[in-house]
Amino acid sequence: MPPGPASQGLAERLRKVESRNVTHVSDRWPVFWEEASGSNVRDVDGNVFIDVTGAFGVALLGHGSEVTRLALAAQSGRLIHGMGDIHPPAKKLELLERLVAVAPWDDSRAVLSSTGSEATETALKTAQLATGKPGIVAFEGGYHGLTLGALSVTERAHFRSRFSSRAYAGVGFAPFPDDISDGAGAATRSLEVVRGYLENGAPNGDPVGCIIVEPVQARGGARIPPRGFMRELGALANAAGVLVIADEIMTGLGRCGSPFASGLVGLVPDIVCIGKSLGGGLPISACIAPAAIMDAWPESDGEAIHTSTFLGHPLACAVAVDVLEVVCSESFSKRVTDDGARWLSALTLRLAHIPEVASVRGMGLLLGIEFGGPAGWADGAGVRVAEEALAQGLIALPAGDQGHVLELTPPVGMTDEQVKWVVECLGVVIEAGL
Repeated sequence: MPPGPASQGLAERLRKVESRNVTHVSDRWPVFWEEASGSNVRDVDGNVFIDVTGAFGVALLGHGSEVTRLALAAQSGRLIHGMGDIHPPAKKLELLERLVAVAPWDDSRAVLSSTGSEATETALKTAQLATGKPGIVAFEGGYHGLTLGALSVTERAHFRSRFSSRAYAGVGFAPFPDDISDGAGAATRSLEVVRGYLENGAPNGDPVGCIIVEPVQARGGARIPPRGFMRELGALANAAGVLVIADEIMTGLGRCGSPFASGLVGLVPDIVCIGKSLGGGLPISACIAPAAIMDAWPESDGEAIHTSTFLGHPLACAVAVDVLEVVCSESFSKRVTDDGARWLSALTLRLAHIPEVASVRGMGLLLGIEFGGPAGWADGAGVRVAEEALAQGLIALPAGDQGHVLELTPPVGMTDEQVKWVVECLGVVIEAGL
């Protein structure tokens, strides 16, 4: 039963060299990956797993996709590293041109980064420059990264509590409504909180310049907003002269069945952040906005005020160019939508009779199983299911502030047999009454 002796041995070695905060180690966790292809992962003990995390949502095209392998092979023979903001690789320009071509505005500009957190930092800085107002509205349950700016707009106490004195105090948090909680009532209450911040300022008194929101909360538990909520949120922001940042790092580039999930929920953003699946497994992200907003940044005089060593890394850019060609096509969006409907139908049917399952929901290939049941049972239920599923050969992850959701972000194109096995495995594990 995983983890096997090789993984256990590597875990002991890891504990001696890595901060103990990074990787959770127990007698049931983790397994060390050796090889991956499609939706399958082989660990160092030779055990083969089905991965429905997509490695944090990155492997939308599958692990080691042909798109990634071919682009990586071609580029690695030419140029492996460049000087992104000094003497740029040609592939950087090619990617930027492709990004602005698929952006939801006619004339846009982009800033490349390596991680989702960095894209969030870029977006927050851009909004402050464009509006002159530092205050921010964010949402409870949202996750935008753990660098200091991104952490300031990530509400979860687990991440914030030890660093609250360093986090920007001008962030007001509104409740995030979903179809499960209270529908229209929850949406109305959330909009009232947002309106209060827009009229009265952030908690520290700073005037609000932007709202940052995920079209669908991912790490928050695959939470889908009620119909009309995002449209009304955008109208509030527009009336107040406030910019809307859509964090599409998880939801964008096809994951929810469209190049941008914002359009699926009625959100019209002013700035968009993307990442994860963009690099096909390589680290790259981007912040995109209309030229009129992005031009709030001063023109470089030879020394950029926001950059990084690996900006526009040619290997990641080469892969991202080809990934965009695939995931932004209508045919790919249809594949994801069809796959998502297949997953949702199978999970709903299999889990319908289990009283501890409070909800099965999803948009495209971002799905969540929320747990309820006796008082206190749901807290950490997603964690317990993920641990037991790993022992059965399935890699899944918990989500939600209380670990009360099991999140699935599988790759596109898994076979009917694989989907059937995953659904049955989850059904058996949950029925065991963890």
